[in-house]
Amino acid sequence: MIKISPFILLFSFLLIISCNDKEKSQQLTDRENKLLEKEKEFAKKESEYQSLIKMRDSIFAQKDSIQIMKWPSEISGLWSGKVICTESNCSDYVVGDQRIDNWEFDSDSTQLVTKIINNNNLVRLYTAKLDQQEIKLNYKTDSTAKKNVEMNVILNEITPNKIRGTRSITVDKNCLAKFSVELTRPSK
Repeated sequence: MIKISPFILLFSFLLIISCNDKEKSQQLTDRENKLLEKEKEFAKKESEYQSLIKMRDSIFAQKDSIQIMKWPSEISGLWSGKVICTESNCSDYVVGDQRIDNWEFDSDSTQLVTKIINNNNLVRLYTAKLDQQEIKLNYKTDSTAKKNVEMNVILNEITPNKIRGTRSITVDKNCLAKFSVELTRPSK
């Protein structure tokens, strides 16, 4: 029989154990790395979740900043309008000229508007503001128009069945025409 020294036997045994420990150590390191990656992914998802919660809370905390604009019931709706030229230095408008149209006080959910309608056709659309007991209407031609026209209407005598005021028209910033405006509620 072959004699093996106890020293060689011990060395072989330690070699086998140490090789096995290296494999286990590598496996343990791989597991730790995978666990670390999963923890990073979880932390990222947790951060996103917290951000979403903050956004949701800020949305619910904010008051709705959009205010739906509507005319008061005394003004809203259709009116018959009579406009008479009272003063003019424009060739397009002569003192005494009069025009009869329908005026509709309406809104488009974000602003007040007033529509001028003649023979069922929309003639003009004014942007409108209601300040205390005064209605201000404004219309401007766009930059592509042949004439630069600005119209301003101030309606400051408001009763349940009549609204009165004035309209001024400026054409190309070199002539001015003024009108009296009287609106009446049509009989039903």
